[in-house]
Amino acid sequence: MTWKIDAEKHAFDSLPNESCGLLAIIKGEKKYWPCKNIAETLQEYFIIDPDDWADCEDNGEIIGIVHSHPTGSIFPSDNDKASCEFLDLEWFIYSPVIKDWYSFKPSGWKQPSLIGRSFVWAVNDCWSIVTDYFKEYKNIEIPYWNRPKKIKEFIKNPEFEYALPKLNFKKQKDINDIQKDDVLLFQSVTGNLDHVALYVGDNMILNHNIHKLSCKEPLDMAYLQNLRGVYRYEP
Repeated sequence: MTWKIDAEKHAFDSLPNESCGLLAIIKGEKKYWPCKNIAETLQEYFIIDPDDWADCEDNGEIIGIVHSHPTGSIFPSDNDKASCEFLDLEWFIYSPVIKDWYSFKPSGWKQPSLIGRSFVWAVNDCWSIVTDYFKEYKNIEIPYWNRPKKIKEFIKNPEFEYALPKLNFKKQKDINDIQKDDVLLFQSVTGNLDHVALYVGDNMILNHNIHKLSCKEPLDMAYLQNLRGVYRYEP
């Protein structure tokens, strides 16, 4: 396949980083559309530049996601599987080390646990762990919230204060009135209200910080000093 030759060249040219691109139908043919990887850790994962995505959409129909694994196997990580389900597109992985391909399609796969996830913006992050918790443990489907494709855009203008009430989370008048399953809104090091965690009782929160694995951790003094809102689900 001609498109695979183009994708393989892009993978080699991108070493030691992960390459990424799109498979699209353009003028009746499958074409590989190389994209810029805007992830902060380029050797560990990828984020397709939304401008490149938009350019590809303007030229054809996107039918797949392509990226490389510069080291290790061609088999998908849990993040790959989660992203495949999220985007609802076929996934293609190429390894320039073993010079082989692997592909898979959305199949209804779910994360095996809320704990230990790698951070991927809009797929596995501080908000998705809240919605996944409500779906898994409370059988409540929180409506999808279309956030910016770039985390830096969201940090500049976080919308938690405005989105939470629209999603049936009512802000509590007393910030010290914290109950199990409450969403806690924090001011981060950016100075903005751009981080949330879920209170799960016994002074513990379910949390997913950027560049960290998702975890349960104590609601300690550092978090309490930056707590700016307590939101309770009240449909």
